[in-house]
Amino acid sequence: MELPAFLAVVLVVSGVWSLVVWPQFLRRVRNDPRARDADGKATRFLTVHVVLVSISMVLGAATAAIGIAGLLS
Repeated sequence: MELPAFLAVVLVVSGVWSLVVWPQFLRRVRNDPRARDADGKATRFLTVHVVLVSISMVLGAATAAIGIAGLLS
């Protein structure tokens, strides 16, 4: 399947956006007082956000890779 260059660029930009933005968000979540309990253990708040960020980054990397493959084909 041929992917128009414009759409491939949109996919690359979207993927890079995810890979740049989500780590910054995770840094803020890790520093949030709700991220750790009184004993310093991770709370559900932190765990849920780590899972969400991880999934978003995997999807972002896949999106960027599809876009790059579309540009190279």
